[in-house]
Amino acid sequence: MLDLPFLPFCVLLGGLGFTCVAFVSAWCQHWRGGFAVDGSAQMFNWHPVLMVTGMVVLYGAAALVYRLPPTWRGPKLPWKVLHGALALAAFGLAVLGLVAVFRFHNDHGTPNMYSLHSWLGLVTVLLFSCQWLAGFSAFLLPWAPGWLRALYKPVHIFFGSTILLLSVASCISGINEKLFFSLKNGTTEYKLLPAEAVFANTLGLLILLFGVLVLGALARPSWKRPDADSPDSCQVPAPLWGPAG
Repeated sequence: MLDLPFLPFCVLLGGLGFTCVAFVSAWCQHWRGGFAVDGSAQMFNWHPVLMVTGMVVLYGAAALVYRLPPTWRGPKLPWKVLHGALALAAFGLAVLGLVAVFRFHNDHGTPNMYSLHSWLGLVTVLLFSCQWLAGFSAFLLPWAPGWLRALYKPVHIFFGSTILLLSVASCISGINEKLFFSLKNGTTEYKLLPAEAVFANTLGLLILLFGVLVLGALARPSWKRPDADSPDSCQVPAPLWGPAG
């Protein structure tokens, strides 16, 4: 892999995350009629916006907290709190997103939980809730012994990446499902690629790219925080901007 400096990568990733949120908001505002809280189709539009913002962008930011070089020195508690707070904010947005879609379905007599997208999305949120509670209990509360934290840490890391992957898959399948349902019966069919289809397909690709870059950053050895008890714990953090001079 190229020896990329971390901070420019973060700026790029932050811009990409902002673009994802801007795209999903523009899609819902321009083509889907905007936003409301009255159980209408406009209330449903909160669902994709909140899910992309929470389960993809904010969750991705939470996952990368320990890749910041400043976290490699000093106490870990402030960074643990930041990591947990970002994940909790992502979970809160996801819950609001579920409220929006269930309220819309119930008010319009639409069955809940019948599509693969809905199954995948609910499993992702439930798995995320278990992940957050287990991480809070093991790493933030003082009663967990060191051996238990060491045992659970690789499990926590594995499921963190898995949940992000499931979140990306849920968002992409939801975009595709919404286009299939919307672009028919009097509108330009999806297969004819009207402007909305091109825009929403591009949104899906941006979300996929964001997820791939986050997973790539998590897998990059030189960006991992050294364990305090490992021989690499005194290594010098990677440069923020790249080689000087």
